[in-house]
Amino acid sequence: MTFPWPEPGTPLTDVPTPMPVIDEDRLAANIVRAQDYMTTRGLAFRPHIKTHKILSVAAAQVAAGAVGVNCQKLTEAEVFADGGFDDILITYNILGAAKLARLAALNARVPRLTVCADSEMTVDGYAATFAADAPLTVLVECDTGAGRCGVQTPEAALALALRIATAPGLRFGGLLTYPATGGAAQVEAFLQSAMALLAGQGLDCPVRSNGGSPDLQKAHLVPSATEHRAGTYVYNDRSMVRAGECGWQDLAMHVLATVVSRPTPTRAVLDSGSKALTADLLGFPDHGEIEELPGARIVSLSEEHAVVDLSACAGPLPVVGDRVRVIPNHTCVVSNLFDRMVFHRGGLVSRVEPVAARGTVW
Repeated sequence: MTFPWPEPGTPLTDVPTPMPVIDEDRLAANIVRAQDYMTTRGLAFRPHIKTHKILSVAAAQVAAGAVGVNCQKLTEAEVFADGGFDDILITYNILGAAKLARLAALNARVPRLTVCADSEMTVDGYAATFAADAPLTVLVECDTGAGRCGVQTPEAALALALRIATAPGLRFGGLLTYPATGGAAQVEAFLQSAMALLAGQGLDCPVRSNGGSPDLQKAHLVPSATEHRAGTYVYNDRSMVRAGECGWQDLAMHVLATVVSRPTPTRAVLDSGSKALTADLLGFPDHGEIEELPGARIVSLSEEHAVVDLSACAGPLPVVGDRVRVIPNHTCVVSNLFDRMVFHRGGLVSRVEPVAARGTVW
């Protein structure tokens, strides 16, 4: 049986729950605001599609001035290549014969495909796969304080860059980092040092790719960067408000939910469990904020239930059947939980879009 997705013009009050809904006007404003910031400061902007995984949203970002898109995994990039995108950066080490074969096929059909590496093993896998007649562009990923992937020193970045540059089937494209929030000074110092070492060996470093939505409007504090990558800004979420990168009026995504139970005076249960709301706390003590219930706290999630503590609510309490809008802690995870995304304007559904890259996790 085919699920009856709401038609354009359907009131949001008639949209089945739980359902993430996207405000068209806020979405458009978020795209323009971020792109204008980057353009004004002379930075190339490369949106990360993991936040939305939707072809039409990425197309709007590119139409606004983005140089291309950032994908996290190989299969994500395949979806966006199928969608006609011709400048794709994959910010993940790609390992193993099966994935490398698919990467070679992707490189053959994407005019500007770039990957990254932070180890000799990853570079050697690329080198064994690609030949001089169809080379692969590789950036060296650098750990500038986030403590995730990346070479640990500028000297290590130079050594890996030399290994890339001397491989016949590879092109050294530059440096890439995903820094800790507030780490602009560390990023700039690392890039300056690495660039000096590269120049000393005669290696050009055309791309210096920085990233992160929580510091999007501080991207200019890294003058050595040539481009910035960000994803969450397109929808925004509770964590972006906390970071000061947006206001409540800039939140484009909400998860519509229904109160399905009021078992005690201070407890409500929503139909938006862990299959609809992310369990990613991002440092918050609860699982999202409910716009209609100031003071309410979503204290736990099971698969199909969200338990809400109403003891600190300042206003009228909900009854069974009431609908609420939940601001998720982290929008990117919510996108990967749904096959379709409902867009709206003025309280009416404007379109329903497939989440084309949902589940593309390898």
